[in-house]
Amino acid sequence: MTATNNTRRRNLLKGAAVAAGAMSAPMVAVAQTTSFRFQSTWPAKDIFHEYANDFAKKVNDMAGGRLKIEVLPSGAVVPAFQLLEAVNKGTLDGGHGVVAYHYGKNSALALWGSGPAFGMDPNMVLSWHYYGGGKALLDDIYKSINMDVVSYLYGPQPCQPLGWFKKPVSNVAQIKGLKFRTVGLAVDVFKELGAAVNPLPGGEIVPALDRGLIDAAEFNNATSDRILGFPDVAKNCMLQSFHQSGEQFEILFNKSKYNGLPAELKAIIDYAVQASSADMSWKAIDRNSKDYIELKTKDKISFYKTPDSILKAQLDAWDKVTAAKAKENPHFEKVLASQRAYAERAGQWQNDYLVDYKMAWNRYFRAGGKKT
Repeated sequence: MTATNNTRRRNLLKGAAVAAGAMSAPMVAVAQTTSFRFQSTWPAKDIFHEYANDFAKKVNDMAGGRLKIEVLPSGAVVPAFQLLEAVNKGTLDGGHGVVAYHYGKNSALALWGSGPAFGMDPNMVLSWHYYGGGKALLDDIYKSINMDVVSYLYGPQPCQPLGWFKKPVSNVAQIKGLKFRTVGLAVDVFKELGAAVNPLPGGEIVPALDRGLIDAAEFNNATSDRILGFPDVAKNCMLQSFHQSGEQFEILFNKSKYNGLPAELKAIIDYAVQASSADMSWKAIDRNSKDYIELKTKDKISFYKTPDSILKAQLDAWDKVTAAKAKENPHFEKVLASQRAYAERAGQWQNDYLVDYKMAWNRYFRAGGKKT
């Protein structure tokens, strides 16, 4: 065999190898980024807006560039109380808020957060939502009011204070006539207690207190209250209340935009919601406890436990309000019955099983307690 033939044969074998390699190599598609524009119902400086960004970051990181959620603060596109309509219409691709903000659309929506929830804490309310039939009921309500959205609930919020007052209140009579801020069914509860209620969004509360448009107000937690400036306009905070003792956050998606996502991105969103729920609850404990100390030491705020007489009056008012709403709204009656059945079972288990943690805490930290 001549040198020329050898060279020709080697070239043919090399070409065949290259062709075979090309045929066996996988086709690599360049993934395009789908961008979602969200708005929260919270001021940019509030920890609630931080929670919204925490969720977005988890989705963005896990999606690896295939999905990107940008979160704008309250008012960037629409006012806080218009979030649901904006997501439904596609003005926004999604949003972050609370179900109680949609109370005006259907009173039953406020049952996800407002009121004592038959003794369930926020985490138990979430358990009812995902495992006790709450999600199907919420979807049905949104369908009935023509809101084409996908809703995720997450993030059990700590029990909210009764609120911030110019002077502490020691009985129900002192609530009568107060110009008070709250939202959801708590509006009806405080009206039943004799207050004149104004359901302002979060960013408008402190300016209203400062100008005397309202006399007292509640928002949510030590961190948010401190960031929003409550210590600058009131010096007394009443802790513990049943008006918003089981609330959680809501993440909304425009249904058409959500349905256009592939299954793996929907799964990422689903698991990001669960991860964000745990992360939010841990962060809340850390930040709220720090800011509670700062409110007492640096801001010189006086904290008082809400008297049991007021808590009982809240429960009495709640029973009157819910009985009336159930008669006029079939959705309300269904949600209430579902919560009650779940709370009876789950609440008995939790109340029987949980130890009194205050006993251990008091032992080590109360004055006169045993120190290690």
